[in-house]
Amino acid sequence: MKIAIIDYGAGNIQSIKFAVQRLGFEAVLSSNAEEIQNADKVIFPGVGEAGSAMRMLRSTGLDKLIPDLKQPVLGICLGMQLMCKSSEEGNTAGLGIFDAEVKKFNADLKVPQIGWNTITELEGKLFENVSAEEYVYLVHSFYVPECSDEIARTNYGVDYSTALNRNNFYGVQFHPEKSSKTGEQILKNFLNL
Repeated sequence: MKIAIIDYGAGNIQSIKFAVQRLGFEAVLSSNAEEIQNADKVIFPGVGEAGSAMRMLRSTGLDKLIPDLKQPVLGICLGMQLMCKSSEEGNTAGLGIFDAEVKKFNADLKVPQIGWNTITELEGKLFENVSAEEYVYLVHSFYVPECSDEIARTNYGVDYSTALNRNNFYGVQFHPEKSSKTGEQILKNFLNL
């Protein structure tokens, strides 16, 4: 199986590559359109600020490539947020894959939300063999409000969509590569789609 991790300068991509290796697979880090298109599975990570990440995607043409991919694609953290229509972070236009707008957490909350939190309302193949109320690791100041593409939910002052799915596109707000056995199972489920 060919697995491509999109390398566009905004991600903790090595830790994702190691997580994939622990599951017995090899992944390539790539910004090459042909290599990404020919992969069986694509992982779209992201750490950092939405506006600069979108500028990096546009400068390489990846902003046009990603929404047209036909194989399973998994956006992680900022990667998932960039797959939405827009983000309040820097008033950034996103890739428009998910019908959602990313919002900033209320000023009353300690942001970023850093650490472990539970996932509930789990739906679909991504969460096979994962129980509701399992803990995952999150680091974020912006969130996706509950929406029609939601397949998992988390509460941090507000209920929000912590995982999304539309057609072949999946997104998780949490870091599966840092979420112990639960994250490993979710990553394994994605690779088995």
